[in-house]
Amino acid sequence: VQLQAFGGGLVQAGGSLRLSCVASGRTFSIYVMGWFRQAPGKEREFVAGIGRSGGNTYYADSAKGRFTVSEDNAKNTVYLQINNLKPEDTAVYYCAAGQSSGATRVSAYAYWGQGTQVTVSS
Repeated sequence: VQLQAFGGGLVQAGGSLRLSCVASGRTFSIYVMGWFRQAPGKEREFVAGIGRSGGNTYYADSAKGRFTVSEDNAKNTVYLQINNLKPEDTAVYYCAAGQSSGATRVSAYAYWGQGTQVTVSS
């Protein structure tokens, strides 16, 4: 499975971004897609996830309200909509694919994209 994330950029606080992650390869083996982020000097943290079967979504507490994860199975693409961006959202955002529904741990995801940088200016 190969993942490619894109859509990051430099935005002002209060703005919005939609990140995309395109999966290719053995996508039938994927049961869950997740979004993580890693700020400088910090550990990679879970943001949101979505199950491939049924599309159930789940979020980190810090992401509830401003982040929305969605998918387009026909395009093998998962999205992360981020609204009302804050400077503390600045990080590299990664998409990941795994086989454990509801997974939030980094170790639960076997496949990772290259990351896309989100920078929020105040």
